[in-house]
Parts: sequence; C-alpha cells; structure tokens
Amino acid sequence: MSDREEGQGKSLAQSAASGILVTMTGQVLRIAVQVLSVAILARLLSPTDYGLLAMVAAVIGVADIFRDFGLSTAAIQAKTLSRAQRTNLFWINSGIGLILAVAVFALAPVIASIYGQPALVDIAQVLSATFVLNGVATQYRADLNRKLAFSTLAVADVASPIVALGGAVWLALSGAGLWALVGQQLIQYSVMLVIVAWGARWLPGLPRTSVPMDGMLRFGWNIVVTQLINYVSNNADYFIIGLRSGAVALGNYSRAFQLLMNPLNQVRSPITRVAIPVLAKIQDDDAAYGAFLLRGQVAMGHSLGFVLGVAAGAAAPITVLFLGGEEWSGVAPLLALLAVAGVFQILAFVGYWVYVTRALTFRLLQDSIFSSSVRLALILVGSHWGVIGVAVGYALAPALTWPATFWWLSRFTTIPTRGLYLGALRIVALSGVAVAASWLTTLWLQDEAAIVSILAALLTAGSACAVVCAALPPFRRDALAILDVARRMARRSSR
Repeated sequence: MSDREEGQGKSLAQSAASGILVTMTGQVLRIAVQVLSVAILARLLSPTDYGLLAMVAAVIGVADIFRDFGLSTAAIQAKTLSRAQRTNLFWINSGIGLILAVAVFALAPVIASIYGQPALVDIAQVLSATFVLNGVATQYRADLNRKLAFSTLAVADVASPIVALGGAVWLALSGAGLWALVGQQLIQYSVMLVIVAWGARWLPGLPRTSVPMDGMLRFGWNIVVTQLINYVSNNADYFIIGLRSGAVALGNYSRAFQLLMNPLNQVRSPITRVAIPVLAKIQDDDAAYGAFLLRGQVAMGHSLGFVLGVAAGAAAPITVLFLGGEEWSGVAPLLALLAVAGVFQILAFVGYWVYVTRALTFRLLQDSIFSSSVRLALILVGSHWGVIGVAVGYALAPALTWPATFWWLSRFTTIPTRGLYLGALRIVALSGVAVAASWLTTLWLQDEAAIVSILAALLTAGSACAVVCAALPPFRRDALAILDVARRMARRSSR
C-alpha cells in the first residue's frame, strides 16, 4: 500500500470514528427525548389516542416508502453524483411526496372504513402534509450524509423532536387530546426540513431530462420494493391488532414499540449512515471490508444486545417507570417480547450494509421476501391468541431467519461468513446472560421502587457480562475490540 493510500485509509477511519461518535451522541439525545415524550404524553393522553394514531400510521406509512423511492440510498451509495443529478433527485422526491399527499388525503375515508373509525378521516388528511415535508427534505438529508456532515444531521435529529415535544405537551395541556400527537408529527417534520435545508446550503435548479438517471432509478426501485415488503411485514402486527383487538390493545402495543423498537431503529439508522459511505469507499478491498464488517457487528451487536437484554428482563419496572398507571400494565410482556425480537434483528443487520454497498439490491429483495414471508405467517398465526400472540410471532421470526442472510450473501460476494456467524452467536449468548441476570434481579426486588429495580438490573447484568468476558477468550476479544473503537472515537473527539 502506498503512503497516499495509507493516509487515505487513516483519514477514512478517523472520519468513521468521528461520525459514529457524533451520530451516536445525537441518537442518545434523541432517544432520551423520545422516552421523555412517551413518559410525559402517556400521562396526558390515553391508550385509545395512541391506538387511533397508530392505525393511521400503519396504513399511510406504506406511502412514505414510495416517497423516498430508495433514492436517498442511491445518492449516498453512488461513487459520483453530479449537481444536475442531485437536482433531479430533489424534484423526483418532492414530486412523489406531493402526489402521495394528495392520494392519502383523497383516500382518508377508505382508511377510516377499514378500521370502522370515522375519526381517522381528519387525522389522515392532516398527516398527509408530512409527505410533502419529507419529500422536500429527502435529498437534503442524503447530501449531508454523503458529505459525512454528521454534526448537522445530529442537530436535526435532536432539535426537531425537542421542539415537537414542546408543542405536543402544550396542545395536550390545552385539551387537544389526540390532536396533540398529530401536531407533534407536523412540527417535527417541519423543523427537520428547515434544519437540513439550511445545513446543506444549496438550492435546486430546474430539472434536466438530459441527465442520465436510469442507474439510480433502477437501484432505487430495488430498494423501494425491498422496503415495501419489509414495511408490510413489519407493520402487519399493527394492522392485525387494530382490526382484531381494537384501539386500546394497539395503543399498548404501540407504546411498547415506542419505548423499545423505535429507539433501536434510531440507533441502527445512524450507524448505517456512517457505515455505508465508509464501506462504499473500501468495497474493492476484501480484507479491509471484512474487518470493518466484523468489528461493526461486534460493536453494534454487543452494545445493543446488552441494552435489549436488560429491557427484556426488567420490562415490568421499566413499564411502571415510564408509563405509570394501571391502564398501561399490558405493555410489560409486550416490551419483553419485542426486546427479544430486537436482539435477533441486529444479528444480521450488517448484511444490509453489504447488500447496499456492493449493489446487490436484487439479492436484498429476495432475502427480504423470504424473511418477510416468515414474519407475516408467524404474526398471522400468533394473532389467534391476541396481542401477546402477535408479539410472540414477531419475536420468533428473526430468530428463525437471521442465519439465511449470511448464507445468501456468501453465494454472491466475498464476506467473512464464519466470523459473522460466530460473532452473532456470541451476541446471543451474552444478551441471554443480561436477560437472566436482570430478570432475577427485578424478581428479587419486585417490591422496591421501579427505578431501584432497573438500576440494580443494569448493575447485575453488567457485572455478569463482565465476568463472562473476563473468563472466556472469544468474549474478551470482543470486549477489547469495542474498547478500541471507543478509544478511537474518544481520541477523535478530543482533537
């Protein structure tokens, strides 16, 4: 390797470390705001309010996938992107957003009739404005991501929900009820658009039909079909619960999701935001590429697996602490099951990085069809036992399908397959230790205050995992790798 290439590699590693630090800091703050939002608004609003909003979100969320059309990922992944191409992408996303807003507005009565809830008409029509806001913001976010401008993205991701929470609390205290949640959505997306547009510091010109866009549109189409399939399977639980069990059950389920799965996705998203541009730059170096995948899996898997393990074991006191009263008591078992699902979901998440950075989007589509079919089948079967059965099916699906991702990828590209399998198994094992330790601790302290039980569960689970890492060499190597990543980020942040 030449001195220049070595220097570029170090610079890229430093950018990745800095990006991870900035994005993770931003997401920790964003998650804190989200959890605070759940804790505050759950005391001002009812499960029915949340259930009605979730009914609308489960249906119109399909349209939001088409609004992006996979073009943000196409822009980030592209080796080169001209100003004219960026402008065309802006107008495509904005135009799709406007079309979808009109479609959702017109179809609002249909959405209401599906659930038998007339109140959903006005909710869906007001929320249709979010498609325009998100459509305009899409390429601004992609441009910031491509430029590795993670600080600006972090500001947008933190400031917008803070402002939106303030607006929602004011509306709820004013007696707006469900409309406080609708207002929260509109405020958040509006503030997000302002920040990313200001941060990107460019204005689109007129679209140019002479600019070649076929490659990006094909790439985006494979992505959007994959996302659509994943969305349908991921939100089938919301739709089925809303139809079969009603707004209260769906409100409980959505609060469990809001407390756990949404923060998990918000952590994975910025990690991917950093990983994809970095991997795209080293995709031709199999050794460096594989090493990054293994280290990324270990760092993400163990850290998130520990948190999810504690959440599963301490679900009861977590529910009491953040949601309060008896009306939310049905959330605890759902929270535990979703935490288990989260552990298995993160095992093969690095596979998505490979699919995107090596342009294997059609293979990603095939993988998604398989895993989504399994998830949908298990949720449908589980729905016969109510909301708990749906949560069991949701948790069981990734536990059965994650090994297929690495096997499927290994047929089409070079990846460290054995290392990824072993890494995934270590993540499951250590997460299991965290589940057992935290559950036993909260069982022992069940008569204590919720915060005491949670803190004790964290301490006990952390100690148990530390003992495992100290005693077993493979786990000890994982711990040292995570510490090395942390040191790199710390050195980068101190400069």
